[in-house]
Amino acid sequence: MKPSTASNLKTPFISKIIFSSRWLQLPIYLGLIVVQGVYAYKFLAALYNMLMNLTSLSETQIMLAVLGLIDVVMIANLLLMVTVGGYETFVSRLHIDNDPDQPEWLDHVNATVLKVKLSMAIISISSIHLLQTFINAAQTSEATMKWQVIIHLSFLVSAAALAYTDKLLHSVSNPH
Repeated sequence: MKPSTASNLKTPFISKIIFSSRWLQLPIYLGLIVVQGVYAYKFLAALYNMLMNLTSLSETQIMLAVLGLIDVVMIANLLLMVTVGGYETFVSRLHIDNDPDQPEWLDHVNATVLKVKLSMAIISISSIHLLQTFINAAQTSEATMKWQVIIHLSFLVSAAALAYTDKLLHSVSNPH
């Protein structure tokens, strides 16, 4: 057998192994579904706790509790985007094209769109944390508040850099 023929027979086998390795991510995505369940439980427990103590909570405490609930929802949304978008992008198609509940963003998901959506979700979560800190400023040190603002600004700059990089890459690949 000629070396080139043997090499040609090995290439499809190696390619299949490499391509099939994407399925190693399946347990990771299944684990994120479990974490989604943890956040659903956390949300319901916090909601129950707030409702049971409603008469003894001040307006500020209620506002902080609601922001905590919103924070849990936003983190759960982030988990959902990573799970569904990541699986669809990196593992396999979900084959839900005819499902009326298919999220609109899933029609055009790719690694870049997913990164931008994730960065926006992280900025939103950071904003909620920052708002909670400012509402509860009397119980928070000045240094903690400064660092939270610096971290939030870092997220904003990172997202802007990511969007700008995406725009540059898009303009190079599609000059019109």
